[in-house]
Amino acid sequence: MKNKIALVTGAGAGIGRAVSLTLLKNGYNVVLAGRQRRSLQETLDLAGEHVIRGRVVPTDVTDPVAVDALFKTIGTEFGRLDLLFNNAGIGAPPVPPDELEIDLWQNVVNTNLNGSFYCARAAFGMMRSQTPMGGRIINNGSISARVPRPYSIAYTSTKHAITGLTKSLSLDGRPFDIACGQIDIGNAETPMTAVMKKGVPQANLTMAPEPVMDVENVASAVLYMDSLSLEANVQFMTIMATKMPFIGRG
Repeated sequence: MKNKIALVTGAGAGIGRAVSLTLLKNGYNVVLAGRQRRSLQETLDLAGEHVIRGRVVPTDVTDPVAVDALFKTIGTEFGRLDLLFNNAGIGAPPVPPDELEIDLWQNVVNTNLNGSFYCARAAFGMMRSQTPMGGRIINNGSISARVPRPYSIAYTSTKHAITGLTKSLSLDGRPFDIACGQIDIGNAETPMTAVMKKGVPQANLTMAPEPVMDVENVASAVLYMDSLSLEANVQFMTIMATKMPFIGRG
């Protein structure tokens, strides 16, 4: 895996930060993308001696022009891309569907779905034309790509759509040695999920705390998915806190 070129979106915190650092420590050259240069640089600074293989490129994935500029930078500086971890995503306030403001819905769609497509589109084009041809795209689907939480219609809808994006990319990538898989993550401990330990709405609308897992488990899973040769693909992986309410009733 040494000298592979990887792009991680949403690299400034949480899952994106953990994955970026794991890739750097395992010999990858990593392009860290996200909206805030400061948070991206904070991630890179945590890499210690591996910092030399990181490159911070502030990018708003909802802007196709900015995404094109990001990939132009990757092409100029590295000449190829081996891995895209399509991770950038946001949620919306937990309210009933009729109370969700249209602009908040559009913000979630623009980031989670449109942004993922813009990056996948550009990565596909680069991987298709580079020598040697091919590469891997891993989409962050989330447990919400399979089942919703209460009052999460925007996030859940976009994450279900990510599954369609993953399947289409996987199918269309076959002639070009482009493998696309999806990692569905449940209750990884990050600043955004700290509320889960205090209590979150359940399917019956009661509030209950939920177990979480170390986010490093997610980073290890992504590393494994990309450790396979391009003739093999983890199409879908679910990684979750063992005791979270997902399997069974509730």
